[in-house]
This record gives sequence, structure tokens and C-alpha cells, in this order.
Amino acid sequence: MSSLYLHIPFCSRKCPYCDFFSQVGSQQQINDYVELLILNLQILKRDDSHPTPLNTIFFGGGTPSLLSVEQVGDILNKVAQTYGIASDAEITLEANPGTVNFEQLRGYYQAGINRLSLGIQSLNDQKLQLLGRIHSSSQARECIIAARAAGFENLSLDLMFALPDQDLLSLEEEISALLSFAPEHISLYGLSFEEGTEFYRQLQSGKLTACEENLYTEQYQLLHRQLVCAGFEHYEISNFARSDRRCHHNQVYWKREDCLAVGAGGHSFISRKWGTRWHIPENLQSYKEALWGGNNPAEKLETYHQQGAMKEFVYLALRTSDGVDLQEFEQKFNLPLQQVFPDALDKTRNYLDLPLTSGYCRFNLNGWLLYDHLISHFL
Repeated sequence: MSSLYLHIPFCSRKCPYCDFFSQVGSQQQINDYVELLILNLQILKRDDSHPTPLNTIFFGGGTPSLLSVEQVGDILNKVAQTYGIASDAEITLEANPGTVNFEQLRGYYQAGINRLSLGIQSLNDQKLQLLGRIHSSSQARECIIAARAAGFENLSLDLMFALPDQDLLSLEEEISALLSFAPEHISLYGLSFEEGTEFYRQLQSGKLTACEENLYTEQYQLLHRQLVCAGFEHYEISNFARSDRRCHHNQVYWKREDCLAVGAGGHSFISRKWGTRWHIPENLQSYKEALWGGNNPAEKLETYHQQGAMKEFVYLALRTSDGVDLQEFEQKFNLPLQQVFPDALDKTRNYLDLPLTSGYCRFNLNGWLLYDHLISHFL
């Protein structure tokens, strides 16, 4: 697998819960940034022997749908010239309702985007206002319909839960409404209050209250039941897919496979030896200066030794329904999982699904609910 991530750090408005690197940008800033991305691709290829062609490409953000059709097409043409794109490559673009129309979506599709990820977040106008989204529930519905009309047959929809004052009935109604559009993929995110965000400040001041733990659990279990009953595979903590519609790009991350990145804030992983991670600083000025100087803006974040690689392999694999393939683990690291993590396996055994008897080690649903706590035993 050979993959590329492109980070687009611009939004129409900064959402109060978001801690990703993004900012409100002018059209001129966006235009200049596209030129920098193309330059980044050229310099990255000069310094890297990454295998080609690419199997997955992902435009993430931020709000990539602030790019014009022509800009997306120019970037994909440069990617094709520089690295090559496999004929069956999965090419995803994140888009937000309120930033696109049918003509733009049709243009993206014709430019080569074949998987669209829509940031719906809610189909309740009151909740959308609370979340600081620029679209209404009717615009969200219209955007989904427009995406289908534009030709997209691989559609992912994002929905947030555990919102303030959200009860089980209203959440059930929202997911039912989302299912009526028959998406191929759904990503569900429980609201978190990340330090540095506006929501975190409101939580600290008492203006907002976090979802109570038991209600969070009930909402997560409800969503799991509804989506599994609707024919979805719950293949990762936050992700559900129809048959053969898993997000291949995200699976690259969870399997510790090679992924290059361009754009300020992007992260790369090269799997040679025990693996190396790189990141591009979240600073547009330094990004521009590095590229204009002919330099690769990426900085080495971490070079792994065997122990670190084993820990991260398990950390990522246990996020997924596939879990840790015991044979694969032993082939990669020349050690059995049971020998490397005996104490961790013992402390988490009540949350492991058929532990070690099926050739896989995986968390059950309750294990995923306690993932952050349980995974600490492996780290």
C-alpha cells in the first residue's frame, strides 16, 4: 500500500470544538497554498524513494471543499505526474455542507475524486448552531442528495454524539435520518473538550457540561446496535462501513503502512526498519519559507526501535475489529504477543473478544468504550 495525505488548513469558520490545525483563510491565501502544495510534492519526490503508484489519496482539513474544482484537478494532475495513481485508487475529499453545490461536486467527481466524506455532524438545527457549523440541517440533506446526483457511489457521512442535552431518542432519530440516505460509510465522533478550544473554555467556566459517562455509553451502544442492524460493519472504534467499503486510506494508518503527507500540519510514516514518523510544523509562514528555499518542510518526529514499534502496532490494531493478528505480529517482530505483553493481556482479558484462541487479539465493544484506559497497559 502506498498513500498520500494532503492537509488543507482553511475553514470558512473555526468550529468551537475543533483542535485540528485550521484557520479562516482568504481566497488569495488558499490560491497561494495550492501552489505551495504542488511545490511540496516536487520536493518530497526529490528526497524520497516512496513506491509508486499511489493506492490511496486523502484531502483532509480543515475544509478541502474550499478548493475550487480546478485546484483539485491541478493537484491530482501533479500527483499523477510525480508519483502515479493506481487505476483503482481510492481518492477521498472531505467536504462540508454550505461550501459546495451540485456543479462543484460534479466537478470534483470528474477531476478524479471517487470517495466523498461529508461533515454532516448533526441533522438537528439547534445542535448545528451549538457546534458552530455554517450549514443547516436542510443544507446537509441537500448536499447528500447533490453528491449522489453528481455521481458519488462511495459516500461517507460524519455524525457527532454525546452533545450537550442530547438524549437517546433524538440521537436515534438522527441516525435513522442519516441511514435513509443509504451511505456506504459512517463515522461517529463523541464530543470531546480539547484544551485550547472554545468549548474547553466554556466547559471550564461552566457554560457547557460534558455528557455524563453512563449516557455516553448508552449512546455509543445505541449507535452500534442501529448501524449493525442496518448492515454496517463496526470495523474501527468510530467507523462503520458497508461490505467492502472500509476507508482504505485510514486502514493504512491503523496497519502502520507507508503514507506520505504534504501541507502544513501533515504527518508522514515510513515503515522501513521499525518505522519513522515525520511532521510538517503547523505554521504557514515557516512552511512557505522552507519550500521557497527548496527545502523539505517535514521534520523527523520519531524513529522507532523494536519495542516502540511493537507497542504502536498493538495500539493501532486494537482500535480495529480485525485486532492483532498473532501470526503477523510474530512474523514482524520475531516474538509472540503473549511473551511481549503478558501483564497487559492479563489485565485486559475481560475486554478481549475470544482472546488468543482465534488467532487474533481484539477488544470487544466494552473494551472500545474503555480503550484509552485499557490501551495504557500496552504502552
